[in-house]
Amino acid sequence: MAAALLTCASCSHHYYAAGFERSRILVDSTYDGMHDEAVGNFIAPYKRQVDSIMSPIVGRTAEYMAAERPEGKLSNLLADILLWCAKDYGETPDFAVYNMGGIRSALAKGNVTYGDVLDVAPFENKVCFVTLTGEKVTELFGQMAATGGEAVSHGVELVITPNGRLKSAKLEGREIAPEAKYRIVTLDYLAQGNDKMTAFKSSTDVKQPTGKKNNVRFIIMKYMKEKMEQGVNVSARIEGRIKIEKQ
Repeated sequence: MAAALLTCASCSHHYYAAGFERSRILVDSTYDGMHDEAVGNFIAPYKRQVDSIMSPIVGRTAEYMAAERPEGKLSNLLADILLWCAKDYGETPDFAVYNMGGIRSALAKGNVTYGDVLDVAPFENKVCFVTLTGEKVTELFGQMAATGGEAVSHGVELVITPNGRLKSAKLEGREIAPEAKYRIVTLDYLAQGNDKMTAFKSSTDVKQPTGKKNNVRFIIMKYMKEKMEQGVNVSARIEGRIKIEKQ
């Protein structure tokens, strides 16, 4: 037995990784003609169930919208939607923050389905309200500048340098007052100081609703449905919320 263990121990030193390779497999229309009937029959009942959940139309867009740094139409829209929903919680925030890393897809022009919104907001993030001092707000904006910009609501005006430093910050045309208190609506994930926005760790008066209905994706759908009922196709504008200083 001892001899066998010694043999195995000595063998373990004879193997090592000499290298590795990787490749990318593009999944596109090339595979459309390669239908496997057995696989199709197996998937069919599941596909019907998934389609019944994902296919309902929850809104319409007037244009293609994507999240981009330092500012994008979809990222602007999502931050504004957070600000829009605040009334349902008895809140009147000064501004909203939505992280770019939490926006996982774009919205095409036309009908928006449940599945489309799920693609945009696939995580279980919920809306959250916090308070920060002006000093911490400036720190937060500096952290956003370091990433090249995050999604902020209408009224925020940031100027950042090409190397990711905050040059100036205003809210509704006014400088940030260091001693003032600012109410912010964001995601619970960010309120915990994640995605390099550690200034949120200094938050006070945190209101963090629980329950599925407070998931951001359902708030987005509620906004979309309300606009659709009003006959409005959702759109957004690039308006200089975050600008990169010219060299």
